[in-house]
Amino acid sequence: MIHIKENLCDFCGTCVAVCPADCIEVREASISIEDESCIDCDLCVEICPIEVLVGDNEN
Repeated sequence: MIHIKENLCDFCGTCVAVCPADCIEVREASISIEDESCIDCDLCVEICPIEVLVGDNEN
């Protein structure tokens, strides 16, 4: 499962572009991840330029 560090996202959409499950939605002032569709590949975590997304395996 991917967690979002609240109030830090700049809504750039980079995570959406790399998500193979198409489970991330970024709007003008919000980001959400559909946990049921997420395949835990962590591509979004790796690509996020400001480290807003955190996977379960990270501290």
